[in-house]
Amino acid sequence: MITKHTFWLKAAIAMQFITGFLHSLSFLNNPEAANDSERQMLDLMQNYKMDLGAGFQRTMSDLMNAFSISFALFLFFSGAVNLYLLKNKLSSNILKGVVGINLIAYIICFITMSLLTFLPPIVCTALIVLFLFLAFTAFRNIQTNH
Repeated sequence: MITKHTFWLKAAIAMQFITGFLHSLSFLNNPEAANDSERQMLDLMQNYKMDLGAGFQRTMSDLMNAFSISFALFLFFSGAVNLYLLKNKLSSNILKGVVGINLIAYIICFITMSLLTFLPPIVCTALIVLFLFLAFTAFRNIQTNH
């Protein structure tokens, strides 16, 4: 029997995996410059190596790729953990706590995306937050197992 909290948690898990997959697609394309200014910017981002201390020299593209990989891994990891915990039928208290932790992390992620990125990641993280919030609030109708 599917309950409200499992329905919304499954929706959040699906959105975490979908967002991770969509975000991973960004590694398959190369940005193309539309004008001379963009061409210069892309050249600097891909070729100019900044001295970051301790012998590390990285391009801005290297740093952006590291952040991008980290975001995709965050999505896949949290989705996999949520799926594993849901499939193992943990007590409502534990599952509610994990969903609450996810909710806090994804609210911070959503705020960051809203301030620093563009529409697709903002919408995707907003949907994850919404589904996690609905799952979290659906737990209030469940008898807790001690």
